[in-house]
Amino acid sequence: MTLDDLRVFVAVCRAGSLSAAARELGCTQSAVSQHVRRLEREVGVGLVERQSRGVVPTRAGRVLRQAAEEGMSGLDLALRRLAEIARGDGGVVRIATGSVTVRHFMAAAVAEFRGLHPRVSLEFRTESSSRGCFDALREPGLDLAWVTLGAPVRGVEQRPVVRLPWVLAVPVDDELAGRERVEAVDLAGLRLIGLPEGSTSRAQLEASCAELGIPASSDTSVADWDTAILLAELGVGHAVVPDLPGWRADERPRLRFVPVPELPPLTVGWAVRRWDTLSPSAHAFADTVTRHNTAP
Repeated sequence: MTLDDLRVFVAVCRAGSLSAAARELGCTQSAVSQHVRRLEREVGVGLVERQSRGVVPTRAGRVLRQAAEEGMSGLDLALRRLAEIARGDGGVVRIATGSVTVRHFMAAAVAEFRGLHPRVSLEFRTESSSRGCFDALREPGLDLAWVTLGAPVRGVEQRPVVRLPWVLAVPVDDELAGRERVEAVDLAGLRLIGLPEGSTSRAQLEASCAELGIPASSDTSVADWDTAILLAELGVGHAVVPDLPGWRADERPRLRFVPVPELPPLTVGWAVRRWDTLSPSAHAFADTVTRHNTAP
C-alpha cells in the first residue's frame, strides 16, 4: 500500500467514477484501476462497488477513505511546513471564502496582516456557499475557511467569531423604513428577495421563519448578500439579510436597515481541519481577522 494508492482511491471516491478520477489526476483509467485493485488485494476486501453511473465506496471503502483523508491532510500540511522551513520564507496561507467575505469581514485585517507579515502570501479561494468551503477543506493545501456555522461536520473544527442579527433592507420611502423594528409576522406579505440558493444563511432563515409560522417565499434569487441589498435599494423587493459589518457605514441614503429581532442571529466564523496543525502564519491570520470582528 503506497501513498499514491491512497491518493488515487480518495480521488475515485470523491469523483464517483474511475474515468473522472483519471482526468482529475492526469493519468489513464487503467492506471487508476490498478491502484484500486492493489489496495483491494492488500486489505482483502472490496473497496468500491461498480454501478451503472460510476462507482461508490463499499462499507470497507468508506472506512479507508475517512482514515486516508485524515492522514493525508496532516501529511500534506507537514510537507508544506517543511518546505517553508527549507526555503526560509514566510510561506502561504490559503483561505476559502464566500464571494463577499473579504469585503465585509477581512479588509482591515488583511491590510494589518500584510504590514506585520510581508513575507507571507495570502491566497483566497472563492466558493459559492459554506458547503463549498467545507468541501474545499478536504483537499490538500487549504488552511482556513470562513463559513456560516451550522451543524457539526465530520473532520472539521468550527470556531464561532461573530453573531449577525437579521435586518430588513427597505427603501427610505417604504412604510416600514421609519420603524425601530419589524415583527416576523410583517414579513409574510412582503415581496422578498431570496438569499443564495443552497446557502446556509438561506436554510437557517427559512427554518427560523417556519418555526415562527411565517411563509418564506420569494420571486427573486441572488448569488450573494450584496446583490440582495442592491436590488432592495433599486426597489425590486425587500431583503432579509444579516447585518454585515460595513453596510451601515456605507453611504446608502436610499436604504434603511430595520432590525428583525425575532429571528435568531446568524453565526459566522472559522472552519479548519485541526487547529493544532495550522502553521503559525495561518494562526496569526485567523487571530487577526477574529480580533477585527470582535473588537468593541
